Amino acid sequence: MRAFSYERATSVEAAAKAAARNPEAKFIAGGTNILDLMKLEIEQPSHLIDVNGLGLDTIEKTSDGGLRIGAFVRNTDLAANETVRRDYALLSRALVAGASGQLRNKATTAGNLLQRTRCPYFYDPNQPCNKRQPGSGCSAIGGFTRQLGVVGVSDACIATHPSDMAVAMRALDAVVETTGATGEKRAIPIADLHRLPGDTPHIETVLERGELITGVVLPKPAGGKHIYRKVRDRASYAFALVSVGAVVHPDGTGSIAIGGIAPKPWRIEAAESELPKGARTASAILLADARPTEHNRFKVDLVERTLGAVLAEARG
Repeated sequence: MRAFSYERATSVEAAAKAAARNPEAKFIAGGTNILDLMKLEIEQPSHLIDVNGLGLDTIEKTSDGGLRIGAFVRNTDLAANETVRRDYALLSRALVAGASGQLRNKATTAGNLLQRTRCPYFYDPNQPCNKRQPGSGCSAIGGFTRQLGVVGVSDACIATHPSDMAVAMRALDAVVETTGATGEKRAIPIADLHRLPGDTPHIETVLERGELITGVVLPKPAGGKHIYRKVRDRASYAFALVSVGAVVHPDGTGSIAIGGIAPKPWRIEAAESELPKGARTASAILLADARPTEHNRFKVDLVERTLGAVLAEARG
């Protein structure tokens, strides 16, 4: 690990300003992703800004009946929260399906949304990777791609976003709240937070330099049956090959987001109106622009089968 300087932020505004002043600065809270990346010299920040002391670690109801989750609420606390378990069970189930208990005890809400891909070529500094070194090429294309993306990908990158929590947040229509370096605040629908790779896969979100996530807001509960189904190579501590987060209502309609197949949680609202017709019709819309490889072509069928299992469970 390379040498770096360190400071503890005293306010949200001070943290944002400090990060904006130094293009090589990074925020650190739980550190479950960035510390690994620093040890491998994939991330090489010259300065770390500790944001744990900013008090953004509470879960509160909003005036319109929704829920505001502080950016630094730990995954364990969020999954165990009584209101989340009762009204947003999809979120609780997705969190429990992710990582290990030890990691959930440290990982934060904001950090979970911003974690970087687990593409093996991204993690290997000896391999060209456009995310790690823009313009160097994508070793995954033409390489071993079983775990990688089939939709939303580009000729520059086929990595997937690894977060289980983000899939649930997308199905629940979460809004991400931020504060920028000049104090301006934004409310970003989670649908717009993560960028598709295009020609710039190293730019992964719409956040500007110094912009700090301060919370995530969920709308008032929509009811319905909440289901999170994750298909993976082993029963625990593994990233999804395919995951489905769903809120399904008695009439068969609902919201669905898919994980493990794209650079961001994948949701196509047009597919949701087709849910009463079955998984085949809905998945055909979800994957209309799919570009699978020889190694991950099975994911196209796996999405349909996993969605079918979710719909069957919703029917009871």
